[in-house]
Amino acid sequence: MEKYEHKYGAEQIQVLEGLEAVRKRPGMYIGSTSVRGLHHCVYEIVDNGVDEALAGYCTEINVVIEKGNIISVTDNGRGIPVEIHPKTHISTAETVYTVLHAGGKFGGDSGYKVSGGLHGVGASVVNALSTWTEVTIKRDGGIFFMRFEKGKTVQKLERIGDSKETGTKVRFLADDTIFESLNYDYEVLEKRFREIAFLTKGLKITIEDQREETPKKAEFCYEGGLISFVEYLNKNKEKLHKSPIYIEKDGEVPVEIAIQYTSSYSENIYTFVNNINTIEGGTHLEGFKRSLTKVFNDYARSHNILKEKDNNLQGEDIREGITAVVSVKVKEPQFEGQTKTKLGNSEVTGVVQSMVNEALSTFLEENPSVAKAILEKCISASRAREAARKARELVRKKSNLETSTLPGKLADCSSKNPDECEVYIVEGDSAGGSAKQGRDRKFQAILPLWGKMLNVEKARADKIYGNDKLNPVIVAVGAGIGAEFDITKIRYGKVIIMADADVDGAHIRTLLLTFFFRYMRPLIENGNVYLAQPPLYKLSKKGMEDRYCYTDEDLEKAYKELEEKGITRDQLGLQRYKGLGEMNPEQLWETTMNPETRILVKVTMDDAQKADEIFTLLMGDEVEPRREFIQANAKYVKNLDI
Repeated sequence: MEKYEHKYGAEQIQVLEGLEAVRKRPGMYIGSTSVRGLHHCVYEIVDNGVDEALAGYCTEINVVIEKGNIISVTDNGRGIPVEIHPKTHISTAETVYTVLHAGGKFGGDSGYKVSGGLHGVGASVVNALSTWTEVTIKRDGGIFFMRFEKGKTVQKLERIGDSKETGTKVRFLADDTIFESLNYDYEVLEKRFREIAFLTKGLKITIEDQREETPKKAEFCYEGGLISFVEYLNKNKEKLHKSPIYIEKDGEVPVEIAIQYTSSYSENIYTFVNNINTIEGGTHLEGFKRSLTKVFNDYARSHNILKEKDNNLQGEDIREGITAVVSVKVKEPQFEGQTKTKLGNSEVTGVVQSMVNEALSTFLEENPSVAKAILEKCISASRAREAARKARELVRKKSNLETSTLPGKLADCSSKNPDECEVYIVEGDSAGGSAKQGRDRKFQAILPLWGKMLNVEKARADKIYGNDKLNPVIVAVGAGIGAEFDITKIRYGKVIIMADADVDGAHIRTLLLTFFFRYMRPLIENGNVYLAQPPLYKLSKKGMEDRYCYTDEDLEKAYKELEEKGITRDQLGLQRYKGLGEMNPEQLWETTMNPETRILVKVTMDDAQKADEIFTLLMGDEVEPRREFIQANAKYVKNLDI
């Protein structure tokens, strides 16, 4: 190998002073410089106030998004210490904001028993990634102020007044040369702070957005803690028992759990460690699931609900319809998994398991009517699971993919490479016919659907297998459903829903998305589901190439551009497409299926909790919440054909 000629001595070894390392490699400290990383900076500052609340010293945190995307976070905790630090020989407050990994959260004799924050990078990193930062501290009878620019101190800590109050106020402007955007998403921050308020009983958090003419503001404070959290999650669901089951135990690993069963068929368990949402679960979830299965089976056996001849209920039977929040506090959490949000501390499994065993067993003995209602649902789920297994086996026999027995209406593509293959799930035989004629047969498959589709929000898995509308989708995708879904077996890299741009089309899209979310969720998480965007209008004129418009805004823009070329509106023919079937194969290809010209919308799921809430709201049994949602959001709806 040819040598790279360059000097390699002491002068080539870079030593990054202070916080330069953070500015050089921001992704190492906050995950990314995208909007997600931007929000992470806010969380880091807020988490300092939350840690004060967990220690019992803070009752209120106020967050403001000021004009110009300046963030202000104020808490009424003890205030950052202001005395000179013995090691750095500068004020402790300045040390916290200028020295990496300086804080009150390291080691056994730290200022906090447990603390939030996934990376623990805290104030110094936020300071390093900001154009400027201002910190005001109320403590020891005084008001103290300091200012930084790009992580460097420009105004050392000085006393500027007197106060009997305590607390810390941090204002910062993130550096637009580092972040891709400084546009904070109010709803993302609002959701996170609501979550923190649920997890920190009694803490009041307010968020205000002052960027618009009419400011937005929300306030969260929940004395009920996790009980309030579960009630909030289930607000649009039919409950099997009125009040959530609440379990709490202090100790070396404090554990807090709230559980409530609903009539739905989905399982929703949310887990947290030190207020961090552990979306990949971990040892605390494992302990909870094991205990849940053991306790309900033991109770069913001891009360003769399960007979000697009956098999034990499986975990999935017992978790059907459950909404639970599991929150643990761990001194030194170890995180693993792809997104570093999976708890790895092995000792937590046993702690959670033994605690739930004891507390849940006692609850069931003391509340036999609740125990009976839950177990009836569990046994019903067990029977449905067995029916689903038989139906699944029947489907497998009928449609073994190895023998190429695919759905009769599926027009498959010639390529067998999932990375380049895509399947269009098309509403109606008419549009399906046009799509089959217009497609590129090498990589595009067409699966027409007809008639009313099953709403899976109101059905169990045993009703899905063999369903003449959904079974063709299951077989075509080729990866199974539910717990058996295997993303590595999908036959198409893109699953594209193509429906009319009207109310019926929107309904079909929602039904299919509900199905994918409930039974093929990895398909959405992996980014394999898309929505086709057929045009709404066609502008035509003799001697002019047809122009397609996908929105009302597109149409107005097209009119203006053509007017500049001397073509008036009166000279143009306007066609409003009511459905895909109105387009001939060439038009459908050019507007909706040609990779060079089509518009596809990828379906993503950044927030599973919010997605679950929306699907429950729109597709569930509760009518009143759905009516309220539609009334509240009707003003945002366009192109509605009634």
